[in-house]
Amino acid sequence: MLSRLATRTARIVLTAIAAASLTAAGTATALADNSGAAGSTADAAQKDGWGQVCGTNDLTFKVREETQAGGYYLVTAKAKPGITCYLEGTIPSAAFGSAPDTQASPAEQAVTDTIKLSGSTAAYAGISPKSTNTDYGKEFRRLIVAVSGDETNAVSLKLPSTVLVDEPITTNWHAKRADAVPFVN
Repeated sequence: MLSRLATRTARIVLTAIAAASLTAAGTATALADNSGAAGSTADAAQKDGWGQVCGTNDLTFKVREETQAGGYYLVTAKAKPGITCYLEGTIPSAAFGSAPDTQASPAEQAVTDTIKLSGSTAAYAGISPKSTNTDYGKEFRRLIVAVSGDETNAVSLKLPSTVLVDEPITTNWHAKRADAVPFVN
C-alpha cells in the first residue's frame, strides 16, 4: 500500500512539475513570438531614433563613370518613393561577375556614418575596377550591386562601356559624393 501511495504521490508531483514547465515554456514562447511581431521591432527601433534598415529592394541604383583617381564608377543609391530607410556606412556588395576575384574589396578601413535615405537624399559608393598597376584583367560590361547582407536581391547595372577588372575595390556608402572616391595606393 505504501508503494502504491508513493507512486501516486510521485505522479502528482511529476504532473505538477510538467504543468509548471509547460506554463513557463508557453510564456517564453509568447514573449518570443511577440518580440518577433512585425510592428514591435520597428516600434522599438523608432523609439531609439532608428527606423527601417535599407534592403536592396528598397533602393534604386544608378552608375556613372568618373575620371578622378584613375577612373572609377560612382554608384548612387536612393530610397524608392514612399520609403524612408537607413543605409549603414559599410561597403556595398559589389562585383563585376560571379567569380570571387571580381568582387570588390574594401578601400576604407573604418565604418562611416549611417545615412537616412528618403526622397531625394542619396548615398554614394565609389568602385574602382582595377587596383593593380598591370595590363591584366577580365573584361565586363555589368556591375552587380547589393546592400551588404542582402545579396540575394542584387541588381545588375549596365556600365557605360566595357571595363578591365583586376582586384576591384569599393568605398563605404557616403552621404557626400566627394567622400566616395576610391583612391588606389
